Amino acid sequence: MTGYGQVAFSFGDGTLSIEVKSLNSKFLDLSLRLPKKYSEKELELRNLIAEKLERGKVSLSIEYQSGIKQEVRHQYNEELFVSYFNELKKLADKVGAGQDALFQMALNSPDVVQANGKEELDPAEWEQVRTMLNEAIDKCDHFRNEEGKSLEDKLKSYIENIRHGLIEVEKIDPKRIEKIRSRIKGNITDFFGSEGFDANRLEQEIIFYIEKLDIHEERVRLKTHLDYFIKGMGEKQSSGKKLGFISQEIGREINTIGSKANDAEMQKHVVMMKEELEKIKEQLSNVL
Repeated sequence: MTGYGQVAFSFGDGTLSIEVKSLNSKFLDLSLRLPKKYSEKELELRNLIAEKLERGKVSLSIEYQSGIKQEVRHQYNEELFVSYFNELKKLADKVGAGQDALFQMALNSPDVVQANGKEELDPAEWEQVRTMLNEAIDKCDHFRNEEGKSLEDKLKSYIENIRHGLIEVEKIDPKRIEKIRSRIKGNITDFFGSEGFDANRLEQEIIFYIEKLDIHEERVRLKTHLDYFIKGMGEKQSSGKKLGFISQEIGREINTIGSKANDAEMQKHVVMMKEELEKIKEQLSNVL
């Protein structure tokens, strides 16, 4: 789900800024941008975010802006640099090449630039960073909760639209059966005439045929799935995947009703229910 949280606080001689963003995704896809001295804490950060946010395309950015002039953090091996430069100059003279790039080539040669020691992470500093990170995650999660309330209303409206379609199907069903019965009898009479067939046998065949078109069980199951979907949205634990499974069962019942309908008016309501179900499926990737 979409979310955003940011905190900034003064730390030492500068300001530390923590930003957490979340976009819709079926799984947890986490990217981190950290100062080098926090690299050793990457696994801890990933576990912390996974525990609280669970799902989404999440990006975490931690930036430190110093308020004082930074000291030089590199040293240069002058003797080694001069040796590289002189050797490169000899090669350039042999082949008649220009010498404009020799300085940069020598500077980039192995072991010329040396780090001025590894920056250590102060435990007290990390504890404060961790506390502020939790605050940023909580803000992001609150943002997602607000979006979730709006999404809940949408999903409920889609479910109610399907329920209304089901009610219309139930109203049509008795008339549909009678129309099918009359149509079959009429076609048989037109083809064979009034005396050319066994009426009792015809009635048996019609009953057998209509039983195949019966949608009573599908109607009952669909209503149960709709109620279960609403109940699932009210559960405290994560229910996104569960709602996805229920929506599959809803789709199964709607499709079966459509395949058995054999009635143009009923098919209109089936199509409407399918449209509402597609809207639900599109939104379920946003549900934790």
